[in-house]
Amino acid sequence: MSAIRLLVLGAVRQHGRAHGYQVRNDLEYWGAHEWSNAKPGSIYHALKQMEKQGLLHAHEVAPSTAGGPPRTEYEITDLGVEEYLGMVREALTNYDQKTDIKSAAIGFMVDLPRAEAVALLKERIRRIEEWRGAVTEHYVPESGPGRLGHIGEIMHLWLHTADAEADWTRGLIERIEGGAYTFEGEGEPFVGVLADGQENPYATGERHPGDAG
Repeated sequence: MSAIRLLVLGAVRQHGRAHGYQVRNDLEYWGAHEWSNAKPGSIYHALKQMEKQGLLHAHEVAPSTAGGPPRTEYEITDLGVEEYLGMVREALTNYDQKTDIKSAAIGFMVDLPRAEAVALLKERIRRIEEWRGAVTEHYVPESGPGRLGHIGEIMHLWLHTADAEADWTRGLIERIEGGAYTFEGEGEPFVGVLADGQENPYATGERHPGDAG
């Protein structure tokens, strides 16, 4: 799974219709350029590729009165929505995901119904515990990593990471079940995108040829 693919689909969906620079601006606003490969070239490439794949529909928009070339606005298709929600579900469920994909899925989890998000996160914990059980067949953390030499520290790290993630996920489930956040079908969602023309305090300022298109 590609984090940039998930991020771009999610950003376009939140806007309804968005041109490439809006998508890039939102991802920088979310800090995604720091924790994922959401670089300008990757973003514009993903938009064009997913348009070719039928996940996005491209609209050519007339240039503004200030001049400049026409911009392409993208709108997510039904196929794109199916792909996007499937990626969110997979990333919330699977423990063996890279941090950028997990982070993107958490950012978009409210696009699912509350009960479904909880169920997916509970399945995530089940899979973490299953994985942990497989590791501890060969490594007993109570006896310490030293008995396996310094290589034992690798398994020790794995288990600490898994335990921390399971604990964090339980806390997230508790917050969601307690009514935190606005999920699909519950009313006006949290708006996490920049309005057109709104200044982005986290923009990198890096120029890219795709910014004009």
